[in-house]
Amino acid sequence: MSKETVRIRTVQEGDIEKLLFIYAPYVKKTAITFEYEVPSLEEFAGRVRHTLEKYPYFVAEAETEILGYAYAGPFHERAAYEWSCEMSIYLRQDSKRQGIGRLLYETLEKTLKAQNILNLYACIAYPQTEDEYLTRDSVRFHERMGYHLIGEFHQCGYKFGRWYDMVWMEKHLGNHKADPPKVCSFCEIYSLHEHAE
Repeated sequence: MSKETVRIRTVQEGDIEKLLFIYAPYVKKTAITFEYEVPSLEEFAGRVRHTLEKYPYFVAEAETEILGYAYAGPFHERAAYEWSCEMSIYLRQDSKRQGIGRLLYETLEKTLKAQNILNLYACIAYPQTEDEYLTRDSVRFHERMGYHLIGEFHQCGYKFGRWYDMVWMEKHLGNHKADPPKVCSFCEIYSLHEHAE
């Protein structure tokens, strides 16, 4: 499947079960997420709806099949962190290494910049030695997207009887000036975009 056939769009209510289907193997079979139990559909739907109150949530679709999704969320709830957000991405197992992650992130970054967000952060599970549950692929992906390593927490996550590290990576979308413009919600940007079309 080529990148040219992939469409990036905002998540819809009817997508949520498919997204959970993509996410579940990451919980059950990998240490990519430190979550132990697959959330219920109701809980997962609540997470998606909560994200959309302020931040973008996109899916990658080809011929009505959802191949992956990515979204942003608050880096921290304190007011001073308003211009920062945390990034997350999950791809279907058979959709990796096809450029879909890049398309999702590029769309996210364009939207977040329009919202006046400046700092992007990625919290990534990291193995001291790669194993069957966790590789360093996510770090390599973020490096290719222009992120750089800013911190590491050692042996902070325990899953599958093993200890894993966690790293933070960072990317800036613009210059940091005095009196930065107010951060808009995704709904505001989305409405303006729809009106422009």
